[in-house]
Amino acid sequence: MSKTAKLETYLQSGASVTAKQIKSMFKLANPTAAVSELRRKGVCIYSNEATLYTGAKTTKYRVGRPSKAMVAAAFQAGFTA
Repeated sequence: MSKTAKLETYLQSGASVTAKQIKSMFKLANPTAAVSELRRKGVCIYSNEATLYTGAKTTKYRVGRPSKAMVAAAFQAGFTA
């Protein structure tokens, strides 16, 4: 199983993860590229701003269900599943 596939499985379980966690947990050097690859595969990954306990701002990634508006926009743009 590839590192990106492990990340996908982890996110599909309902967990959210930061870029730093992706680097350490899945040994992926470029978390942004991994998330982009999953999005290209059709996985609906949301990125939400979060504040860590230290007060630092970060981005957390999670899998979600696309809204009707999102599906309509993708359909209109010519994307198919």
